[in-house]
Amino acid sequence: MSGTTPDWELDYYSRPLLDPEGRRVWEVLICAAGTPGGSPFRWSRRCASGSVNSVWLQQALQEALEAQQAHDGGRPRRLRCWRSSMQTMVQRAAAPLDLEVIPSRRCYALVEWLQQREREVYPAMEGYMAGPLAPAPGATPAPPRPLPEAVQGDGWCWAQLPTEALQEAGEWPMDFGGLVELPPLDPGARIPGVRLFSPRRALALAGWLAGLEPVRLELRQRQLVLEAGLDDRWLVSDVAAEQVAEAQAAFAHSRDRAGGLQFLAVQSDPDSQHFAGFWLLRDLPDP
Repeated sequence: MSGTTPDWELDYYSRPLLDPEGRRVWEVLICAAGTPGGSPFRWSRRCASGSVNSVWLQQALQEALEAQQAHDGGRPRRLRCWRSSMQTMVQRAAAPLDLEVIPSRRCYALVEWLQQREREVYPAMEGYMAGPLAPAPGATPAPPRPLPEAVQGDGWCWAQLPTEALQEAGEWPMDFGGLVELPPLDPGARIPGVRLFSPRRALALAGWLAGLEPVRLELRQRQLVLEAGLDDRWLVSDVAAEQVAEAQAAFAHSRDRAGGLQFLAVQSDPDSQHFAGFWLLRDLPDP
């Protein structure tokens, strides 16, 4: 978060729509990063394929800032952009408006909005291209890198939180963190996560993790991996063979009943009531 105004999440890209001349229609989507109990800001604007440039986008961002001001009087200082191919254009457009661009897949509100539009909005529009689109070639994930020794925790453990506890997460004492708007949750669902402990380096570890833009946790065979930023992958720890099945079941349970929610916590010790860092993560499909 930046001040009291949530960061923005932005996508500027072509949609499955054709204009009357048969050219792809582009669109910018901007929404506020969700927080528990927040009133989300959303803004969109279509763009002709011949107008796709940083000048057009800068004007669109200016209009969105004015719309945000009218919505709640706020002004974000940062925006997250998850398409690496558009990063340079977005940075050029945002710099004159004093908006810091953060390359990050931590765009959960945007991903859900985009998926909803792909299901319900674009198919009803003139020029919609029905049928499956060829997916962009996906890059092979790089092997995860070990966490730097200077910020490795002295211990860790699996943990689960009841969904009711997350309603109060905004009141928890924490030095670094990132909360998100909660998806629909089944009563009684348990949220899986990882707690990292370090009596002497908890704050340094949390600060370093905050700069990574943590996205989600995953298990790759017997490795616990943290996905972060655009395509970073960090090895948190090897996992004991007898724990793998239980952890995989917990992640699957969350995907089925809690929108893929996960958490990552950093504390000085297991009994501490203070979080050096706490992040809500979501295991959502990449758009």
